[in-house]
Amino acid sequence: MEPFDHHPAPRVIFGEGALARLADLAGGLGGGRILLVTDPGIVKAGIADRALSLLRGAERDVCLFDGVDENPTTAHVDAGVEAASAHGGTGLIVGLGGGSAMDCAKGINFILTNGGRMEDYRGMGRARRPLLPSIGVPTTAGTGSEAQSYALISRPDTHEKMACGDLKARFRGVILDPELTASAPGHVAAAAGIDAIAHAVESYVCKRRNAVSRMYSLEAWRLLASGFEEALAPAAGVDARSAMLLGAHFAGAAIENAMLGAAHACANPLTARYGIPHGVAVGVMLPPVIRFNGETDGALYGGFGLTSGALSERIEGFRRTADLPGCLGDLGVERDRLPELAAEAATQWTGTFNPRPAREADFLALYEEAY
Repeated sequence: MEPFDHHPAPRVIFGEGALARLADLAGGLGGGRILLVTDPGIVKAGIADRALSLLRGAERDVCLFDGVDENPTTAHVDAGVEAASAHGGTGLIVGLGGGSAMDCAKGINFILTNGGRMEDYRGMGRARRPLLPSIGVPTTAGTGSEAQSYALISRPDTHEKMACGDLKARFRGVILDPELTASAPGHVAAAAGIDAIAHAVESYVCKRRNAVSRMYSLEAWRLLASGFEEALAPAAGVDARSAMLLGAHFAGAAIENAMLGAAHACANPLTARYGIPHGVAVGVMLPPVIRFNGETDGALYGGFGLTSGALSERIEGFRRTADLPGCLGDLGVERDRLPELAAEAATQWTGTFNPRPAREADFLALYEEAY
């Protein structure tokens, strides 16, 4: 059995209507002024107003920062720091939204407490001083950022994603309310769901897998595979949305205790160079990577009760149900740029944890298969 070093997860409040407990959770963490980090879509959906009402109803002074975009950059983090400073500082941060809002909230926390630039925190454990207490409230079932100690922040000049991690950056409390995911547009929910499925699959087989991470991966897969198709229906019930939200959280916990693999290494350059949504890119690249890994170990994915071939077909079926693009050509990627993408994929940190070693030539073959 593989050794592991497990740091227990934050407090998690799960259930329909759980957002109502936000003020109580915040009260238990103290902190004075609150910085609420979110994006314009969450404001438009009225969810930010609900959170503000709950917090202000508990007589908390709240500053709203809604300047987060998809794939947050250092510029978004700097703007959030400026908003908090203009408000007179903050003692508690709430990240409300998808992975972008929660990652940006973590990034803001790094700079507010430890100073410097996001580049200073690339890697793991670079924060020298304590971080502010924080709360994560996901509104999509996808990234599982609320369960992780890493913030993925891009550089605006190169679009390179920097993984900035520290155990002190983890949310102290998490609220998982399936009601909140009902407002996500269909294409967003589909891409987020495929991303969560990829997290469960890649974390299960990566080089850092262990008994704890695999427990999370398998339960995440069970929930996500059972709820994905139903959750995409316009009138999806709370059971399907609950399965997806909790499954995405468990998949995030699996990443926190293990890592990812070559599908994410392939996806990152596609997002950086073409602006392809992360979940869409992962959905295209995951089936070829599963088949690539299965060539050297046919039983690698056995815990899912499927061969590598059957598993890749199941992922492709999910993608078709979600009406997501099926190949790189459909996404506007030029074939003559595949070698350039392969060279970049070979430098991605996540790729080093793939169970089968992947070199630049292997990444090129994966892109060719996905084309």
